[in-house]
Amino acid sequence: MPNPYTTKLNTATGKVDLSHGGGGRAMAQLIDELFIKHFDNDLLRQHNDQALFTVPAGRLVISTDGHVISPLFFPGGDIGSLAVHGTVNDVAMSGAKPLYLAAGFILEEGFPLADLEKIVISMAAAAKRAGTPVVTGDTKVVERGKGDGVFITTTGVGIVSEGVNISGNLAQPGCAILVSGSIGDHGVAIMAGRENLQFDTTIVSDSAALNSLVADMVAAAPADIRCLRDPTRGGLATALNELAQQSGVGMVIDETQVPIKSEVKAACEILGLDPLYVANEGKLVCICNAAAAESLLAVMRKHPLGLDAAIIGEVIADEHGFVQMTTAFGGRRIVDWPVGEQLPRIC
Repeated sequence: MPNPYTTKLNTATGKVDLSHGGGGRAMAQLIDELFIKHFDNDLLRQHNDQALFTVPAGRLVISTDGHVISPLFFPGGDIGSLAVHGTVNDVAMSGAKPLYLAAGFILEEGFPLADLEKIVISMAAAAKRAGTPVVTGDTKVVERGKGDGVFITTTGVGIVSEGVNISGNLAQPGCAILVSGSIGDHGVAIMAGRENLQFDTTIVSDSAALNSLVADMVAAAPADIRCLRDPTRGGLATALNELAQQSGVGMVIDETQVPIKSEVKAACEILGLDPLYVANEGKLVCICNAAAAESLLAVMRKHPLGLDAAIIGEVIADEHGFVQMTTAFGGRRIVDWPVGEQLPRIC
């Protein structure tokens, strides 16, 4: 097929302009020479406004997520990889195998095409690692000053196999609470990258696709896992409060068992933050039958994304749905919902 464009897209020094979202030749070139070039797959190459695919046996899962993180590039990732990980993880928290992604880009006039290409390359690599190709999408351009570079919305679909029943309303008193690793890494990495919150830290974002970890867990204990949740905005505290409310139960966690890196603790002390409320993008909370907790923990620790997994507490009967924490000093305190926004645009 002959090249319909007179000049090559200038991804070295070019910038996004309004024509790239206008539906004409400039937009077609952006799609062909940037998005399809890097997201390349059979479904996307059909150039349709949708993706048509055969659905395997099972129950269909769908989730969508908007990404407005600032800065766009941060230690351990960028908005592109994050857009893949966030949606893949939301689908996986049902016990599903994520299959495909759709992506919507809101671009600001004047945004460097070089940065856009970096983001798309990163996003394509993350999708390939997760086994979830981007098969359809959309691009819009807003006037200069009416966006903030780029926003990305991703939608994911997946399949839950028969016999797997994981939902936030299935926690019961006596169940064990597990977390897949150290908390707060992502939030601290983002804070370190903000111009008005600069401090030295070696922490990088934990942003990662958790679907392979979930697959191992489900294969090992399909009937024992009751709830899965990725503790993103609002951190571990919010995830536990959500699950307690959904299930109509209470929870007690042990402060000494919650894994937190020393660098995260130090950064949170400087900023006056509680690590329990700091965002994560590559961790999960699992609530399972107590009898299966130790064996499930062993499975998690064999996976690269679960090396620091820990059993951190248990579900209790509590009509008020409180989440409590036994402190290192032996007392107890309520771990309440967060009030306000600790740090905006964290994902």
